[in-house]
Amino acid sequence: MFKGSIVAIVTPFHNGKVDEKKLRNLIDFQIKNGTSGIVPCGTTGESATLNFDEHEKVIEITIEHVNKRVPVIAGTGSNSTEEAIMLTRQAASAGADASLQVSPYYNRPTQKGLYEHFKAIAQSVKIPIILYNIAGRTGVNIEPDTIAKLAHDCRNIVAVKEASGNLDQMSRIKQLCPKEFELISGDDSLTLPVLSIGGIGIISVVANIVPHDVASLVSAFEKGDLKKARDLHYKLLPLIKAVFLETNPIPVKTAMGLLGMCESDLRLPMCPMSPENLEKLKKALKDYGLKLIAPGKEK
Repeated sequence: MFKGSIVAIVTPFHNGKVDEKKLRNLIDFQIKNGTSGIVPCGTTGESATLNFDEHEKVIEITIEHVNKRVPVIAGTGSNSTEEAIMLTRQAASAGADASLQVSPYYNRPTQKGLYEHFKAIAQSVKIPIILYNIAGRTGVNIEPDTIAKLAHDCRNIVAVKEASGNLDQMSRIKQLCPKEFELISGDDSLTLPVLSIGGIGIISVVANIVPHDVASLVSAFEKGDLKKARDLHYKLLPLIKAVFLETNPIPVKTAMGLLGMCESDLRLPMCPMSPENLEKLKKALKDYGLKLIAPGKEK
């Protein structure tokens, strides 16, 4: 169910509110261009600055508008186990196909604490759970042994989005976990290397703006066309670097504004890009062959 190019979709805003019409447009754009799954309310969706009502609404809109065309993997993690269970139950009730569970941030639990946290969430619902390991943002790494124990003990913990950047760690996860447990890249620049060690796809940021190319890379690898996969990897790489010039989702949302896909509005503490990095981003978009539009001319 969970493979290919899965987009960590942005949450578009207009006048400080969630732009529901634009969110629906972005979902259609993704599915039309080969995206095989949608993740609302992930890091790229600015989940940390959505209130509970907005969080629930964005997930509900996504599920309703996707209408079973592709899986919806709802971002419902929290640094509070109780909150994560509440959000996950809401998403399951709304019809989400799975939940993406980021490791608890700021409070930095022990490995035992991580195990108990994810186990409690998994036991609270029947839908599949995908762990999200991103120590650079949460302050704690989910160690391979902990992931393996969760995969063995909790039947609905089925995959991990690995954004550690550590291929050795990812290989260890593949070694320790059950055969059916899946590895998903959490770094756009590592999609091809992760596929080569047994990964099944990417939960992507850059797919927000070039979904067809990200989907084509994964598809080419699956078909054994390694040359095409490598060519797409190197084509995408400068653009990927540009959308991580500053903290995600600042550059990708700025890029979407420049391309007329949605307004580039961010919520504090996310703020506009520095002028220097903005020029670098514009150059990368132009070099990729994407057409920038005048402000206020959103599609």
